[in-house]
Amino acid sequence: MKRIVLFLVTNLAVMLVLSIVLSVLGIGRGVSGAGIDVGSLLVFSAVVGFTGSIISLLLSKTMAKWSTGARVIATPANSTELWLVNTVRALAEKAGIGMPDVAVYDGEPNAFATGAFKNSALVAVSTGLLESMDRAEIEAVLGHEIAHVANGDMVTLTLIQGVVNTFVVFLARVVGFFVDKVLLRNNSERLGIGYMASVFVCEILFGVLASIIVAWFSRQREFRADAGSAKLLGSSLPMQKALARLGGLAPGALPQAMSAFGIAGLGSGWGALFSTHPPMEQRIAALRALP
Repeated sequence: MKRIVLFLVTNLAVMLVLSIVLSVLGIGRGVSGAGIDVGSLLVFSAVVGFTGSIISLLLSKTMAKWSTGARVIATPANSTELWLVNTVRALAEKAGIGMPDVAVYDGEPNAFATGAFKNSALVAVSTGLLESMDRAEIEAVLGHEIAHVANGDMVTLTLIQGVVNTFVVFLARVVGFFVDKVLLRNNSERLGIGYMASVFVCEILFGVLASIIVAWFSRQREFRADAGSAKLLGSSLPMQKALARLGGLAPGALPQAMSAFGIAGLGSGWGALFSTHPPMEQRIAALRALP
């Protein structure tokens, strides 16, 4: 889950900063006191939207290591780390991707894979996962993460995020223009404070709604990664057991700096809309239904 949460948070932060800076500078925003230039606004929105998601992708490994304190295994310090590196190497070769960096971080049971490119990804597992699972279950989890890399899920997520970002930026400015000119009746040739305040608020609100869309796509990719693990290991049973084990454990919490966003911790009621992972029962059922 961490890879998705970090990506979404970084993307939103970058997009907001870019929007504010470019709007203050008045660079190609497509909106003025005279009206809206739809073409220019779409171009502006796409530049801001895709730049935010691409920067998030490029920073994904650095942000993940920084926020979790993950230590990349350069030289295995013990038999567990040696097994971990060798297992990831074998799975990567079977999946047809380059050897990822392998890292370990302190925390409750969890794991993630991230990176902009298939052949230079990062796969990290927590100490809690290593301590609470047997090797067959850990291998299944590693297969799941390798499948994410092989499927190009981070790149797919980047493209989806770029598209929804574009609509967020575009619609926020349309709403801002309406508030400033219609509701506040600003007849000046310049856009007023109502426009700037509305755009800022709408980008946050629409950004949250966009996260629901991205989370839905993420849940679909999780089913595919589970199936990918089953394919790499030649059986779905190890992944089923790993998911059952994870379902009975406390989920790995986000780093304190990220906990306020709370996307990974939501799973019921309205919170299910923001969940990046499907319920364990659904994932296990999907694995059992595989041929």
